[in-house]
Amino acid sequence: MKLASTTLAAAAFVGAALFAADAAQAQAKEQFFPLLVYRTGPYAPNGVPWANGKQDYIKLVNARDGGINGVKITYEECETGYATDKGVECYERLKGKGATLFDPQSTGITFALTEKAPGDKTPLITLGYGLAASQDGGVFKWNFPLMGSYWTGADILIQHIGKKEGGLDKLKGKKIALVYHDSPFGKEPIPLITERSKMHGFELQLIPVTAPGVEQKSAWLQVRQSRPDYVMLWGWGVMNSTALKEAQATGYPREKMYGVWWAGAEPDVKDVGEGAKGYNALALNPSGQTPKVIQDILKLVHDKGQGTGPKDEVGSVLYTRGLIIQMLGVEAVRRAQERFGKGKVMTGEQVRWGLENLALDQKKLDALGFAGVLRPVSTSCKDHMGSTWARVHTWDGKKWNFSSDWLQADEQIINPMVKVAADKYAGDKKLSRRAPEDCQS
Repeated sequence: MKLASTTLAAAAFVGAALFAADAAQAQAKEQFFPLLVYRTGPYAPNGVPWANGKQDYIKLVNARDGGINGVKITYEECETGYATDKGVECYERLKGKGATLFDPQSTGITFALTEKAPGDKTPLITLGYGLAASQDGGVFKWNFPLMGSYWTGADILIQHIGKKEGGLDKLKGKKIALVYHDSPFGKEPIPLITERSKMHGFELQLIPVTAPGVEQKSAWLQVRQSRPDYVMLWGWGVMNSTALKEAQATGYPREKMYGVWWAGAEPDVKDVGEGAKGYNALALNPSGQTPKVIQDILKLVHDKGQGTGPKDEVGSVLYTRGLIIQMLGVEAVRRAQERFGKGKVMTGEQVRWGLENLALDQKKLDALGFAGVLRPVSTSCKDHMGSTWARVHTWDGKKWNFSSDWLQADEQIINPMVKVAADKYAGDKKLSRRAPEDCQS
């Protein structure tokens, strides 16, 4: 009887061990993406479609492709309310769950996490936001401002305005006002615009707006008094629609207003309607449900009752940007698997290598269903941005229409500024530039 009991106990122990091993193996077959979001607060109208697009792309990859080379994707959202302290709390809570990478969805949160990421070996995707200097992979090994920074965006806008005037030399004597969110996000483009003002002889007027931006009377009083030739709007969330309403109330021409790509989505203009007609903004991506990736999501996710958010929101500007961000994260994992093992779960350090070696040409983008959505992206050890192109679109009172061709930031101006800023950051933080061998594949 004693022998039988011992045998049963041993069998139970072995069974439990095998079950635990199977469970661990099953868990190891899942690539975890933490999702920092803000579905509440004054920035929710913009944060929600962005977050929904990211979730739906994960669901699409699992449903359509069976994951990334057989590795299923899991995720968990954490609400930040766009607050830096909450963003850091979310990061600390989720990083220990095997985080693939973080998209902070906030320049302020990015500033806070930039010092944490190297120690935690967790990369940060800051597509179209964050620190402009982090394009320099020699100093910022873990930051990836893919597809553009606030310096590239500001540079493109100045180029576009100059073209409208008949040449950049025609900006001499003009006045350009920057109405900006008084935060790290809003202040980030100032060095670039200041440099351009010195080059072309236009006057730059800086007009800060206290977050979240629901009160702008004093700001637009300054605009009315100074009568700038152009207003550049560096806003987010409720600040954008408020600015357009104030411009309408003070009689400032909306066709003379140019917003950053975070001030050019449907929530920014839909409540203003005809009052925003003629307003221009940068665009990193189009809107609409024509792209194949959008059609796949409608068919394989929303039509199956698995969609995140309303179906008619699918394909909106910020929803599509969420898709792009998540696609780039997934493709970083896929690229890492090519080196470290297909069908395996990648670590944060391995995914960082994938982000640094992205090679998404037009053929690959077409195959992923992103034809017409974005231009090719190719990163390297030195260049963590991979693309510096954007377009301008204009609100006609009902929808956005592209009003420019693709425009590229002037790297002859930006690259030296990036180098100086990155070197200063390294000096302040007592960091060394990466050794050449660290850049070898």
